Amino acid sequence: MHPRRILFLLASDWYFYWHRLAVAERIAARGYDVQVAAPDGRFRAAIEAAGLRFHPIRMDRQGLNPFNDLATMKNVVDLYRALKPDLVHHVAVKPIIYGSIAAKITKVPVIINAMPGLGYVFVSQQLTARLIRPGIAAAFRLLVNARNSKVIVENHDDMARWIAWRVIQPDRIVVTPGCGVDVESFRPAPEPPAPPLVILPARLLFYKGVEEFVEAARMLKARDIQARFALVGEGDTGNPACVPSDLLRQWQKEGVVELFGWHDDIAQVLAQCHVVCLPSHGGEGIPRSLLEAAASGKPIVTTDVSGCRDAVRDGENGFLVPPRQAAPLADAIERLVRDADLRRVMGERGRERALGEFSVDIVAEQTLEVYEELFASSVTKKSRPLDSIKNDAPVGDSRL
Repeated sequence: MHPRRILFLLASDWYFYWHRLAVAERIAARGYDVQVAAPDGRFRAAIEAAGLRFHPIRMDRQGLNPFNDLATMKNVVDLYRALKPDLVHHVAVKPIIYGSIAAKITKVPVIINAMPGLGYVFVSQQLTARLIRPGIAAAFRLLVNARNSKVIVENHDDMARWIAWRVIQPDRIVVTPGCGVDVESFRPAPEPPAPPLVILPARLLFYKGVEEFVEAARMLKARDIQARFALVGEGDTGNPACVPSDLLRQWQKEGVVELFGWHDDIAQVLAQCHVVCLPSHGGEGIPRSLLEAAASGKPIVTTDVSGCRDAVRDGENGFLVPPRQAAPLADAIERLVRDADLRRVMGERGRERALGEFSVDIVAEQTLEVYEELFASSVTKKSRPLDSIKNDAPVGDSRL
């Protein structure tokens, strides 16, 4: 008997590498045939080196060209027909829409749709996001509520929103705590010497709170706080919220922040810092950067928004501050910069939470439980008489 084939579909190879590879490796270790479909990029070799077969596809995750989208749709349908997966695991908006249609056409037995956060479409107030939001919501209503499928979200706030919007049926949605963190790769290290280094590790997007972080750094420098501030990451040119490179260079020239750029070994960067900051505006699942910071024993300053408050308990392993406000952010950072004992205690509590709640082994086990539940129900469904099987009906429409 051949092992069950699991196919992940994503709109970028880098996202799979950083956010899904560790879970996929553990699923493969349990005897599944795990494969990946995504646009070809520089992380393909690393994915294949992990023992997962990689299938390059065409997909422009931010594009709105209907001809390109039709080509993508055909590509995905052809791939599903050729591979005949037992389960497809779609991650984020475009893979969910294209993948769910392809799965229905090719009769894939089990469908997983993962939303790692609300994302740009459901968070941004830009005109483009507001225009396409109703269409995306309508597509989700039609596609993600089938009996052979589940939607995985990363926090209970997101689950409540999707249900309240009447987009996803309550029995079709489950929560797993983010993408997990490898607690062996991310471990506490002795704190480096002063001055304290405060980092914001993220894609450099406005809704990650980059401007507020820079303004907070500017405030603290005006207070003569002796600390360094660094942005760790790079822009995402396909995202309308990307911070322009000339603005980043302007901040660096001003001396308010350092630009560390992209780092493949983020564990090494975390070992060099004293405080981790993510002033997100919202729309997060559970940010991977916060889980890595917690596992590394670093205190965190983040905003009191969905996902971030799942990773940080205010006053326990960090501070929660209001979003879009630089002054409270600066005050919280200052408390940690000035108090080494507080940093140590909060870091220890963060490590405990990472071990007990957010380990990648925990997330992999919960993901496998969802898989097995659907496999079991698909076998039961096949064994029922045809006249007892009712058609799945989408949830009624509702305004977002």
